Amino acid sequence: MHDHGTLTPTVMTVQRIVEETPDVKTFRLAPVDVADGSWRHAFDSGQFGLFSVFGQGEAPFGLASSPTQVGYIECSIKRQGKVTDAFHALAEGDQVGYRGPYGRGFPYDELVRKNVVFVGGGIGLAPLRSLIWNCLDNRADFGDLIVVYGARSTGDLVYKRELDQWLARSDMQTVLTVDPGGQDEAWRGNVGFVPAVLEEVAPTVENTLVVTCGPPIMIKFVVQSLLKLGFAPEQIITSLEMKMKCGIGKCGRCNIGHLYVCKDGPVFSYAELKDLPDEY
Repeated sequence: MHDHGTLTPTVMTVQRIVEETPDVKTFRLAPVDVADGSWRHAFDSGQFGLFSVFGQGEAPFGLASSPTQVGYIECSIKRQGKVTDAFHALAEGDQVGYRGPYGRGFPYDELVRKNVVFVGGGIGLAPLRSLIWNCLDNRADFGDLIVVYGARSTGDLVYKRELDQWLARSDMQTVLTVDPGGQDEAWRGNVGFVPAVLEEVAPTVENTLVVTCGPPIMIKFVVQSLLKLGFAPEQIITSLEMKMKCGIGKCGRCNIGHLYVCKDGPVFSYAELKDLPDEY
């Protein structure tokens, strides 16, 4: 899909804000001039947008809602600097700017008729959430769907209501985990690091693609676990959103070897990355 992004931001209204964790909020946005819920935004799961708080700056964030959603887009933003602080200070009804979509998304067509394993860590579930709902809304097109998701602690798990919905569904398998020491009294999921839990789940390699997103250290060990389970580099797809700044390949902040995460990604197969400098 080609970028539809123009240089002039679309003015969006913040329709809803959900506090996911103490430092992550999800923002539901719709264009100010299409308030009737009919707006359709054409993008691929895994693409990102450039979001701005007027007067405070602009930053790239993955689109967290599914392209199957009508009337709005969502992004989940972790507080970690000036622009993200400005987003966290917003109230419902405020206006922000949006440009997008940008970048290369997940290869949806390649996933069709295959088993798909989603492996997420922390806020890394955001782009995966877009793809998971995309697949669930077209459930008949896919084989087995497995979600393995973990965070440092129970308080750091995002989309808790949706995690409960996924756990309750019989047409997918959802495995949740928190790092050792991160559990509370009420926790009924696994305790352990995502790569180890993934090895226990041991998804079938045959006709399967794995999509992963999370902290770089997690991705590194998830890839090692997958190779150990017998997956080929071509079967492993990852999103590297940690390194972007400008979003259009100008600032040079996100290059890995000869690739720019923003222009050539943020989605790559491990086959594309494995010979590059060990930066991701």
